[in-house]
Amino acid sequence: MTVPGPLRRRLSLLPLFLLAAGGLRAAERSGSSSSAMEELATEKEAEESHRQDSVSLLTFILLLTLTILTIWLFKHRRVRFLHETGLAMIYGLIVGVILRYGTPSSSGHDKPFSCSQEDRPFTTLLVNVSGKFFEYTLKGEISPGKIHNVEQNDMLRKVTFDPEVFFNILLPPIIFHAGYSLKKRHFFRNLGSILAYAFLGTAVSCFIIGNLMYGVVKLMKLVGQLSDKFYYTDCLLFGAIISATDPVTVLAIFNELHADVDLYALLFGESVLNDAVAIVLSSSIVAYQPTGQNTHAFDAAAFFKSVGVFLGIFSGSFMMGAVTGVVTALVTKFTKLHCFPLLETALFFLMSWSTFLLAEACGFTGVVAVLFCGITQAHYTYNNLSVESRSRTKQLFEVLHFLAENFIFSYMGLALFTFQKHIFSPVFIIGAFIAIFLGRAAHIYPLSFLLNLGRRHKINWSFQHMMMFSGLRGAMAFALAIRDTATYSHQMMFSTTLLIVFFTVWIVGGGTTPMLSWLNIRVGVDPDQDPPPTNDSFQVLQGDGPDSARRNRTKQESAWLFRLWYSFDHNYLKPILTHSGPPLTTTLPSWCGLIARCLTSPQVYDNQEQLREEDSDFILNDGDLTVTYGDTTITANGSSGPHTATTSLDGKRTKSSSEEALERDLGAADHEVTSRGTRLVFPLEYNA
Repeated sequence: MTVPGPLRRRLSLLPLFLLAAGGLRAAERSGSSSSAMEELATEKEAEESHRQDSVSLLTFILLLTLTILTIWLFKHRRVRFLHETGLAMIYGLIVGVILRYGTPSSSGHDKPFSCSQEDRPFTTLLVNVSGKFFEYTLKGEISPGKIHNVEQNDMLRKVTFDPEVFFNILLPPIIFHAGYSLKKRHFFRNLGSILAYAFLGTAVSCFIIGNLMYGVVKLMKLVGQLSDKFYYTDCLLFGAIISATDPVTVLAIFNELHADVDLYALLFGESVLNDAVAIVLSSSIVAYQPTGQNTHAFDAAAFFKSVGVFLGIFSGSFMMGAVTGVVTALVTKFTKLHCFPLLETALFFLMSWSTFLLAEACGFTGVVAVLFCGITQAHYTYNNLSVESRSRTKQLFEVLHFLAENFIFSYMGLALFTFQKHIFSPVFIIGAFIAIFLGRAAHIYPLSFLLNLGRRHKINWSFQHMMMFSGLRGAMAFALAIRDTATYSHQMMFSTTLLIVFFTVWIVGGGTTPMLSWLNIRVGVDPDQDPPPTNDSFQVLQGDGPDSARRNRTKQESAWLFRLWYSFDHNYLKPILTHSGPPLTTTLPSWCGLIARCLTSPQVYDNQEQLREEDSDFILNDGDLTVTYGDTTITANGSSGPHTATTSLDGKRTKSSSEEALERDLGAADHEVTSRGTRLVFPLEYNA
């Protein structure tokens, strides 16, 4: 059979079509197979990454577990030469050594790409790889000499946390607990001295350390040990960072041994406010930007701008923390949340933590905000909580504080071996230790001398030496140093800060007990026990009212700054924000009767014991006292009469107008107070 030409030609092309179709199908099968392999590899990488994340978190949990068990052993054996934070650092060091030298490195697959036409780094990059886009985030700058030494151990990368984790997750419960658990009685009795040490002392320490370290940097440059730029502002920043004291070890031993309460209050109060001042001071130094060619030279306009930034950030953060605490107090007062303790505790927790994040989001400092939020919550909100919520909030933040603090100290030990940008300079390290010693001495001794000029109970030499010795560095200095390690100078500051924390926690913390003995500082003191009365103070003459005497003494000895707002707080803020205090119907003018009835809680009328919070030491209730001067006596109900005073045994409040009479008449000459059978005589000169 003869096949026509056109058909023959089409049949001759058929094998080519079949071959092409087969090739396309083979290519499709090959492409789908390759895509399937890529997806499988991606899933395996994701699974491996998840496993490494779990292992890294498990590592820290095991570190904390081991630390807790060792703490119990040390407490059981009464071992005091090493604190729990020192233990956490030691265990972190051990794990860091194991991870650094005991785990194999991953297969290196990092390949550098050149982007010569770009003049700045990008935070996020989208890379096109064979038609697929992958997102990469900025980790930091790598010096050219270390381009081939980039860490290829994925496990070490996993245990290296983002610095923001410390600020947004670990620091808030630590700082809030410091404010919420503040022993307000002894704190306010020494408020003037604490503020002087925290504000003026920290500023003095910062500038002394910064200037001394600038001289050290000049020496390093002279001897050829400085390989990159190190400006004067960097030295001041280091002074601010390292001025943040954290005598957690000393305070824990003080608490265990029941050391002198005033010394404890001075150290604790200084450390609490000092952290807040240090972080705001560091932010102000970073904001220092002179105009002109040299951006690191001194400029008066930039200096005053930094001072303004300091005042603005601190005051704004303070207001934000206080307002959040007040809002929480109002919510817990005017709702029935106390009927649901779980919801009450949850709201308290969220409002407290959100204070930190809100301040950071608004450009303020979360540390300052959450600190004063804690103080406000303890002063007002705590009084509105149910019994269950009071216990839960105290225990919740105590546990979070304990875990977060030990986690940070464990990570410090780990970071000594896992951090990839360490720069250790012997000259800089030695100079830093000397500068810290001199800065602390210039901070404590001159200020103590000036404060003693106005204090009734002097800060004696033993206290001053102990405060000088107790200037440990800890979690806050570490968190401030690790927050920015992008430049050569900041990397050197971080490495030096890490060594300073190790030394102070281990050596200084371990020497606390021998130092207390050597300085003859009294221990085994009841926290509610007052210092012995002196001739220039009031004294208990007779009677059986030690609690009332203690309250009167606390108010008389409290700093003048506290006394300025005491009466206003007791008569107006407490009744508005809590279920305690005198009814507003008796403290506000009569034309404010409607507002007073709306804002006064019904519990105030039913509650005979007006003040239920722990700082009732400050308050002189009408039922607790009568004031006598000359031939006139102001009794509990506000009336006056001859020199005879009577007080009901149950101390019930009958008419709060005596509050105004009391505050008005305290401006007279020396007077006599009778408190539940106890006669107290004291002059009106108050210590600062």
